[in-house]
Amino acid sequence: MAQEEAPAGTVVRVRVPATSANLGPGFDTLGLALGMWDEVELSVGDGERCTVEVEGEGAARVPRDERHLVLRAAHATFARAGAPRVSLRLRCRNVIPHSRGLGSSAAAAVAGIVAARGLLSSTYPLDDDAVLDLAAGFDGHADNVAACLHGGLVVSWGHEGDWHAVHLTPHPALRPVALIAERSSSTEATRGLLPDRVPHADAAFTAARSALLVHALTSEPELLLAATEDRLHQPYRRPAYPETAAVVDCLRAAGVAAVVSGAGPTVLALTLDGQLPDELDTTGFTVRPLAVDTEGARAEIV
Repeated sequence: MAQEEAPAGTVVRVRVPATSANLGPGFDTLGLALGMWDEVELSVGDGERCTVEVEGEGAARVPRDERHLVLRAAHATFARAGAPRVSLRLRCRNVIPHSRGLGSSAAAAVAGIVAARGLLSSTYPLDDDAVLDLAAGFDGHADNVAACLHGGLVVSWGHEGDWHAVHLTPHPALRPVALIAERSSSTEATRGLLPDRVPHADAAFTAARSALLVHALTSEPELLLAATEDRLHQPYRRPAYPETAAVVDCLRAAGVAAVVSGAGPTVLALTLDGQLPDELDTTGFTVRPLAVDTEGARAEIV
């Protein structure tokens, strides 16, 4: 995560990547940054109220006041740093689809936090640990936000109320392909389908696959099909998006390591050549090959 220091009266521009969490068995733990970016510009306003301009994805649906997630995250950052609350001017150019399992809310929270830290600069410093904690507080877990912050592949975990993450470099042969669903899905609704308890055998199976997945993504991608098997969350969420489940099944039957991206309904295919089977029915999905983003959130003074 790159950061420049902001002189007073300037605008901070932040670019944040889409992310895919879970990646099959890595539930609430693994995240991958993808080459699709939202961009925000944040500056201190000259009035009492915050102003919001939005173009692109979700422009007709997101709030145009202090309820906007980027502004809520920015104000939380000011509060965490002990800085006085100020009016802010926000401009958003959105590309990441909303409510599709590609980390749009994580990107918004990270953008607001990183932009606010840029405005605060060295007067009210915040370290990277504080930034991750703030971002995870908005998302409820750190897999998406850590990948958005750091880029590449992340393994995240919580400990005694704090959030932590390690950054790993994905194998250069990895060529993700997103099949972006036309319809949206609610993370809260799909999480509500998960049972309170799972069989011990399923937990052990998924733990083994999650460990194997880290190895496959970084060192031996030929193992990705086996490594992305999951018994912890995807089977229970199938009723929420049968079309997504069908696409995942078809891809895996053809030897493609396909998973539900985050809480869905987008499908992520972890390929080595960027190709999908010719016979795959993609009705209801937009197929989009994506690079792995290796930089994470980027801030600059404009």
